[in-house]
This record gives sequence, C-alpha cells and structure tokens, in this order.
Amino acid sequence: MKFLRNIAALATASVVCAASFTGCTDLDETLYDQVGTQNYYNTKNDVIRAVFRPFEHAYWSIQSRHVLNELTADQLITPTRDGWWDDGGKWRRLHYHQWNVEDGGDAQTEWNGCFQGIMQCNYVIEDLASLDPSRFGLSQTEFDNLQAQCRALRAWFYLRLLDAFRNIPLAVSFNDVSLNTESQVDPEVIFKFIEDELTECTRLLAKKESLGSQPNLQGQWTQAAAASLLVRLYLNAQVYIGQERYADCEKVAQDILDGVYGPYEVADRWDAAFDWDNNSCDEVIFGFPGSQGYSYWHYSSDMYWWTVPARARYYFGDAKAKAGDHNTKYAASPSYDLNGDLYTYELGMPIQNFRKYPGDVRMNLYHNLGNSRREGMFLFGYLEYVDEDGSTKRVRAPEQPYDLYIRDAVGPFQSLDPGKWPANKTSNLASGDHNSGWHFAKYPFYDDDDANQMESDYTEIRLPEIIYSLAECKLRSGKKSEAARLLNSVRRRNYPAENLQEVLYAPEGKASLDEAEMLAEWGREFFAESRRRIDLIRFGKFSSGSWWDKQPDAGRYTEIFPIMRPILNSNPSLVQNPGYSN
Repeated sequence: MKFLRNIAALATASVVCAASFTGCTDLDETLYDQVGTQNYYNTKNDVIRAVFRPFEHAYWSIQSRHVLNELTADQLITPTRDGWWDDGGKWRRLHYHQWNVEDGGDAQTEWNGCFQGIMQCNYVIEDLASLDPSRFGLSQTEFDNLQAQCRALRAWFYLRLLDAFRNIPLAVSFNDVSLNTESQVDPEVIFKFIEDELTECTRLLAKKESLGSQPNLQGQWTQAAAASLLVRLYLNAQVYIGQERYADCEKVAQDILDGVYGPYEVADRWDAAFDWDNNSCDEVIFGFPGSQGYSYWHYSSDMYWWTVPARARYYFGDAKAKAGDHNTKYAASPSYDLNGDLYTYELGMPIQNFRKYPGDVRMNLYHNLGNSRREGMFLFGYLEYVDEDGSTKRVRAPEQPYDLYIRDAVGPFQSLDPGKWPANKTSNLASGDHNSGWHFAKYPFYDDDDANQMESDYTEIRLPEIIYSLAECKLRSGKKSEAARLLNSVRRRNYPAENLQEVLYAPEGKASLDEAEMLAEWGREFFAESRRRIDLIRFGKFSSGSWWDKQPDAGRYTEIFPIMRPILNSNPSLVQNPGYSN
C-alpha cells in the first residue's frame, strides 16, 4: 500500500517538527495538553503525526539504557583521564555495582523516560480508538497498523522496564487512571502483557514484502520487528519470571528466519547495518531514522559520540567540528596489566576476545576510505593525520602536552614510548589517562567533505540477534552443531576466506563452541550495542563474575536496579526493590 510505504517519510518529518517544539528531556511535559482531540485530527497526516510523536521520545531515550547496560557490564569502562571523568565516582559505582537510591541518575532517567513514552503511547492509542478511519481515507487494515505501531512501541518500553527494574506498575490508559496500577505488579503480569500485545501486533502490523524494500519501512514496527521483541522476551524469561521459554524463543526466531514475517538477510559486511545507508540494509529489522541536522541521538554524548578521543575529529577529517569535539567517556576494558602481561579473567578483555580468532576485519584501525565508506572499528596506537599545512601530526591529549598512543591497558602512560610501561603499577578506574583503553567507532564518523557524514540510522534490531538467539536456544538443548552453523552464517563475513577453517565453529571449522564461547561471541558480534548486561545475567555471570577492577557482588540483587528516591517520594505506593534500602 502506498500509504504504508510513505509512513516512514511522513513520520520522520513529524517527529523532527515535534522535537523542535518539545524538549525530550522535559519529563513533565503533557502531550497535546492545549489541543483537544476533536480539534487535532483533521487529516490523514494529523493521524500519522500523532502516531509517530512518541517515536522521537523513544529514540532519545536509548541513551540511559545504553549507560545502564554497558557501563555496569564487563566490556566498556569509563576510567579517569588526567583528572577527567571522575564525577564524584559515579562511573566507578556503576562499574563496581555500588549504586544506591540516591546515586542513579541514569536509572531514574530510564524509569521516567520509559513511563513517559508509555503514557504518550497510551494517549494516542486511546485517541485512535475514538476515530473513524474512513473519515481520513484510511482502510481498517491501515488504521489497525497505525494503532499497532504505538502498541508495539509501548511493549518495547515495558520490556526495558521489566529488564531494568522487574517490579513496576502497569499503566494502560492516559485518560482513565483507574485502569492503571499505582503500586507494582508481579513481573509475570508485565511479561504476559508484553507477550499478548506483541503477539497481536504481529498480526496487525505491516509485513515486509521483499528484499530491498527496507527504506519504505524504516522507522516503523513491522511484523518481524514485533516478533523480534518476543524473541528478546522469551530468551530472557528465566531471568524475568523464573520460567524457561527457550522453546517459544526458538519457534519465533525460526519463523523470522524462515520469512514468515517477511524476508531479511545477513549483510555481506559487518558494518552495513551501521553505515550511512543502513536504511536500505536488509539485515536491519527495526531502526530509528537519524540524520545530521535533525535527530541523531545515537551520535550523542551518552552513546557513540563519546567513544573516541576528544580530538579525534582531526583524525576523522572533521576539523571544522560541525557537531563539536568528542570526549572519552567509553573505552574497551583492558586486556593487559602494567607489566605488559595478559590478564587471565574469563570475562571482560573484549579486545583480546576479538583477537582470539585471526584476521577479524573489525580489528583493523578505523579509517575513512572516502566515498562514504570506512574500514575497521577500533582506534588504537598513534592516530596520525595531515593538517592544513600538509604536515603529518598526531592526535594529542586534551589540555595535556602529549601525543596519544592508545593502549589495551589502563594506567598513567602520559608520553611514554610504545613498549614502555609506567613505574606506577596501579591499574584501576581511578588511575587512567587519555591513552587508556582502545576506543571504537561502531557507527562511522565521515569527514567534512562527505555528503553522508553522520547520516546513519540507529539500528535497534538486526537479523544476527535473531540468529544468535536461536543458536543459544539450540545450544542449551544440546544441538551444538545446529547452533554452530547458525553462528557461522554471520561470523564468516568477519574473516578472510583463508582463515575460515580455523575460525568457524565445528563441524564447519575447528573452533569449539560451548556456553562460555556463546557468551563471548555475543560480546564480539554485539559489542557496545546496549545489551551486554542482560547477556551476562542470563549466563549467570553479572553478579557472580569477575573482570578487570571488578569483584563479585555481595548478592544477586544488583541484577535489577533500585527505584530512585525521587520516584519513591512521588508515589508512596511503590515498594523498593529487594536488596536496596528505602
């Protein structure tokens, strides 16, 4: 249907317009509080704009989830750097799992942001229930799809809340608060609500009809996207409600792979799902449209804009700093101590985890190739560039007189030559400098002259997640060879042909697959994609595991976050999560 093919373009225009007048960081805003429903909906485009208004808020909200799911886990760190990035120990407390009800701004933002998004969705869902689709030239099928868009988005918000807090209220109405609960309900109630909503949405949403049609659907929930959320829900059911649902996860994942919900395929290169033209990538199942000059929240400070050195713009060729300098919030957890010896942790050490299999193209030094293409994902060693005078320079530390030499270690290196190690052997989150920890660019940073600079959409769901979820289910049920073939169907694109026999899992190669390797492979394929915390929890490693500068927790209560004091104070019916003080 032409209408459905054009929703994405219309939605992008509407959320950009809405974002211009409504601050997404204002958690007290009231949606349309000065515009009556009877006066607002006059045209088809009014309906579309209303439906997609919550999507801009949803896109913005991914930032708090990213912080909570990555900086509490074993792969990403925020060390101090020559006095930078201490912030009263905030980032150390996330890393050490020592947060409390007073110190959890990102947890509070996650709670408030998700519930605000839910209420925005409720408002629109109830509005649409009162409208006659024929009045706007819409068929019932088209109208059902629009309603299902907000229902699927609401389920996405609820899944995040279930994941982070487990014990939450259920709010299903904007207009009739008596239908909502003031106190928390059992996790099983939220789980069942999400399951029922997504199951119905897979019938009501549009289905991708052919390969190559993703640009027509980008920014919309489709049947496959809703089904993918079911895969997430079922894969983690044991964590969420204490009930295994791996068989259900396997069934839905297999249906997605079999094309029941539309055709998708793994791209032939690892970065296609993150590149400027990823809206046309058939690996992407759901993505938020992003564009420079409009909304591009994944390129913001709390996500990928701060995964590279502060002065990296010179290396990228973005000397004019159209979007400002970068910063050094995120780096990869180190593999080496300050004697140059490899750590022996089972967890963390992500760079060494990538090194395990030779020839991985993601391990190449990030470099812009021109014509809107790049190679490599990591930034390490010296970062050299040619300045306006034609001189070769190196990226330098901010406010410090040394060239960066980025290492897979954390310590006070300053201007030490490569191969030399500091006399001070203390390596922890409080002892780093601007050389500490490899940086990374999951999404590209193209130069000033590139027409597609920062044009990547944010990829929320991609087909390898479904493949890896199915592989894990099969591995847990003893079908190791089937699991290996599924993983290999993605992994083979990351290595040269001559290395495949060594790097592919048996029986297609010599590499061995078990549960520990399954977790490690989740870490490689989905490095820095806002999911590492739940993967560690599912494999029983989040609270009990050790990694660099991190000892096991005192108890498993840290597997969910506390409810912050301002939230408790605003609603006396809420009860603090187990293990935390009021």
